[in-house]
Amino acid sequence: MAGMDSVTALHEQLAARPWLFTLTSCVALLLLAWLADQLTQRLLLRLLVRLVKASPVKWDDAILARGVIKRLAHAVPAVVIYLGVPLLPGLPEGLVTVVRNVAAAWVVLTAAQSLSALLSSLQDIYQAGDPERARSRPIKGYLQVAKIVLFVLAAVLVVAVLVDKSPLLLLSGFGAMTAVLMLVFKDTILSLVASVQLNSNDMVRVGDWIEMPQFGADGDVVDVALHTVKVQNWDKTITTLPTHALIAGSFKNWRGMSEAGGRRIKRALAIDQGTVRYLSDEEREGVARFVLLQPYLEAKATELAQWNAQRQGEAPVNLRRLTNLGTFRAYARAYLQSHPGIRADMTLLVRQLDPGPQGLPIEIYCFTGTTAWGEYEDIQSDLFDHLLAVLPEFGLRAFQAPSGGDVAAAGQALSDQRSDAPVSK
Repeated sequence: MAGMDSVTALHEQLAARPWLFTLTSCVALLLLAWLADQLTQRLLLRLLVRLVKASPVKWDDAILARGVIKRLAHAVPAVVIYLGVPLLPGLPEGLVTVVRNVAAAWVVLTAAQSLSALLSSLQDIYQAGDPERARSRPIKGYLQVAKIVLFVLAAVLVVAVLVDKSPLLLLSGFGAMTAVLMLVFKDTILSLVASVQLNSNDMVRVGDWIEMPQFGADGDVVDVALHTVKVQNWDKTITTLPTHALIAGSFKNWRGMSEAGGRRIKRALAIDQGTVRYLSDEEREGVARFVLLQPYLEAKATELAQWNAQRQGEAPVNLRRLTNLGTFRAYARAYLQSHPGIRADMTLLVRQLDPGPQGLPIEIYCFTGTTAWGEYEDIQSDLFDHLLAVLPEFGLRAFQAPSGGDVAAAGQALSDQRSDAPVSK
């Protein structure tokens, strides 16, 4: 009975002071909104987290990690205020409208953030489900477009709610702003079209090595987004390319080399043309020591014997003989074919290029059995180390432009020659 009397007395005091009743009701509503938020965060949200972690599927873990549920839970206090404000006594109608509109705008904004996080979780689920397909067919650009559309619509709804107008009325005004929107979102539209073309034609993937000298890009693609493509150069710097630039310009993609499993060696040895000559009998016996040359020498001996037999008695100039350069080319080819680091099943050439002031180029054209940069350079260096070192065995010399030391040595030799010459009287 005493409790009922206290409640009655409190009600009479509040009725006698309407402003106090209104203030008390507002505090009660705010307290209710806070309690709803705490109940959602501490009880409902924790329960959902435990259910997700206990679930055997993995896609819900990505949704939880992106905070989709947590962001959505922030809308609960705004919903309580939106529903409870009209029930408060003594509040002006205009204030009630403003508070409800702000609460509704907050709900719309929170829902947009939750949907944006959901789109990000779809990207995570896509990458985790099939990483190789995610690298070759990224969907990040499409999701970014969806986020842009989502937040544009959310902005329209927020403005419509705040001004208490229909969103269709605001959208109808966008027709006159089409040209302005096309100008503002020009890069986005270009990037979207470029992303579709890049993905549909499989032109670039994350992990590809691309070269685009006009942008200073030479390295691995680390990210393909709507507006930009990030390339980590070999010096570990990051070059950011506009996505549409990959369509508007040209670039080199080294993916084909990686998929083929062989990297090309294309380098020439410059031979001093003054050292090219026929092999003497002693020199033929000397090069016969090379095991790799024996099949070549045997085949050539038979071929030359048949040719020369038809021209017995003719001048030696009409006969065919082995040259040191031809024998060296045969040795280089046999050496490449037997090298464990060279792909014998891919193009393999040892050929002459046009002679010039810098000597006679003998080009080595082949493919290594690895595409790793360090291993490739080791194989290439070892190969040319050997070929340069073996040149004297064939009576050949690599061409090299005279250096300061060569000129000085020649001058000293000429001076010594003059000093040894007899003096005429």
